[in-house]
Amino acid sequence: MSTERTDPLPSGRARSHTPAPPSWLLNGLRPSSAPVPWAAVLRAAVALSVPLAVGFALDEPEYGALASMGALSGVIGDTADAYRMRVLNIAVPQLFGAVGVTLGTLVFGHGWLAVGVLTLIALVSGMISSIGTVASVSGLLLLLNAVVGAGLPMPQPWWTAPLLMSAGGLFVLVLSLLGWPLRGRRPERDAVAVTYRALADTLEAAGGPAYEERRQQVTKALNEAYDLVLGRRARVHGRSPSLVRMLAQLNAVIPLVEAAPAAHLCGRRLPPEVPAAVRDLAAAVAERRTGAPALALPEPDGPAERAIDAALRHAAVTVHLAAPDPDNVDDRLGRPAALRVRARRAVRDMVLSGASWRYGLRLALCIGLAQALVSLVEVERSYWVALTVTFVLKPDFGSVFSRAVLRALGTAAGLVVAAAVLAEVERGWWDVPVMMVLAALIPAFSVKGYAFQTAAITPVILLLSDLLNHQGFDLVRPRLVDSLIGCAITLVAGYLLWPESWRTRIGDRLADTVDDAARYAERAFAPPPEESALAAARTARLQARRRIYRDLSGVRSEFQRALTEPPPTGARAAAWWPLVVAVERIVDATTAARVRVGQGAEPPAPAEVEAVARQLRTLADGVRGLPAPAEAQAVPEDGGSSVLAPVLQEIAAARAVTRPDGRFT
Repeated sequence: MSTERTDPLPSGRARSHTPAPPSWLLNGLRPSSAPVPWAAVLRAAVALSVPLAVGFALDEPEYGALASMGALSGVIGDTADAYRMRVLNIAVPQLFGAVGVTLGTLVFGHGWLAVGVLTLIALVSGMISSIGTVASVSGLLLLLNAVVGAGLPMPQPWWTAPLLMSAGGLFVLVLSLLGWPLRGRRPERDAVAVTYRALADTLEAAGGPAYEERRQQVTKALNEAYDLVLGRRARVHGRSPSLVRMLAQLNAVIPLVEAAPAAHLCGRRLPPEVPAAVRDLAAAVAERRTGAPALALPEPDGPAERAIDAALRHAAVTVHLAAPDPDNVDDRLGRPAALRVRARRAVRDMVLSGASWRYGLRLALCIGLAQALVSLVEVERSYWVALTVTFVLKPDFGSVFSRAVLRALGTAAGLVVAAAVLAEVERGWWDVPVMMVLAALIPAFSVKGYAFQTAAITPVILLLSDLLNHQGFDLVRPRLVDSLIGCAITLVAGYLLWPESWRTRIGDRLADTVDDAARYAERAFAPPPEESALAAARTARLQARRRIYRDLSGVRSEFQRALTEPPPTGARAAAWWPLVVAVERIVDATTAARVRVGQGAEPPAPAEVEAVARQLRTLADGVRGLPAPAEAQAVPEDGGSSVLAPVLQEIAAARAVTRPDGRFT
């Protein structure tokens, strides 16, 4: 007899329980709240439809389709705000894409030779993808275009396809740079202004429940602003007054960011004039105001408010200063090395990195299996199997498992649109307005999530493939089958066979961050250096603090990625969340203690600082799964009246997560 209890409904029928989809799948299908990049939408519509129109006008629709394919690659990489970064994000991947399609074209129809060459390209593609964002997109296009060149008959001579596809990608670059003469360094200036606005929101939330979320937004904005400004300054050095001014404005926000945790730990709201003044500074940055600042701030009450008052007045003077002294503006995160130096370091690190080799081998194995399968078994439009593997097996883009499922769903949705277009739209000039509409959806949907991006890209590729193969509606069914085969290969050979894919890396990264926090505590409360070394010591301390918050931001990204994994990985990742928050609070408490010392509080004794650092390292060992060292001596959790008392309390809360056996549970 069934023991399941059913509650009676008003109608007298039993209540039915419909099983809900798993949370990791719902998270992947939930659209992001990111705003639609309307400028990128317009560029995509023009970039993909104009080459098609030119091809029809010249009675060479295949050439137009190839140029539009190249433009599609450019649209996928068109994600940067700063114009200099757009050049890198679009032009560099196009070069790799041209090499890829050339190699693919040369091995087209050569059977097992093509399998071997594509497998080797996949190894190289996977390894260079570990270098950074631009390298990741470059590796992606290298392999994608090689697969397309090896799977589709290209026009002769061999250089035609790479030339046309590169022309399409460079057309996107030209469109994205049209505003450069008018907007100049507006993206960098906007990034600095966004940092000030995010800080104003954080100060407004200090002492309340929304503070943690607002502080994360400040960290993200500050990281992006420094990346843009310092990245450009690595090339122009001190010769650009506008960049020197933006860097000075960005540096001036650091003392305010440091004082925010102290204000929050006081437990009371700041006067509304403080966040209002910071928002006015944001407007001054955006509008390039100069002159004497006008501040109407109340009398500060307590060390935290005094620190904010002093930092705010300093920032106001710096923001309105028309021409800061370039010799007096230091790079708080350190100016990047020259491009050739960074490239040499990146290649060396890639070759010596075990993780880089493992990912390259995973990708090579999956591509080799995909190509071998379609060589042994007759599969229609077989190149799409390897394309699916390439798109799905990108760990830096998110969870491999969830991407495989989301790609299958997104492809199915895109095929519905493609089927309607291929069945109802006559091939010819009507393809141009249809392409304009479909292309505009790519950047609009890409910011909403991977499944939405796949659904937008699929009909575009199918329409372009139809212009090359003239198969019409017959392309739809093979495309779905190929996608499912590619997803299955990725799940088995690229996920299940590699145990490291099943576990989250949050613990190791978090433990490294806790070790950094121990070093930061030692540096923050180190004995004052000589007068000549004071500025260097302060800069080193600020760099250490920024590095920790940047690392914590990376931990949060890893956490979000792990949540999209199916059980048990996703459930285990969720268990790390209390410790992630606890470590962030430890760093905030340490920063607040340093601010209090700067405002006249008695500095902690060296023995106390050493004990705090020792506890943090003990915590790091516990996070890594090792028992706490027996010689570690506990410091009283209340900390007495010491300036480090809040730090000790946060450490005690964090260590409670690793109890009772010293291991993370």
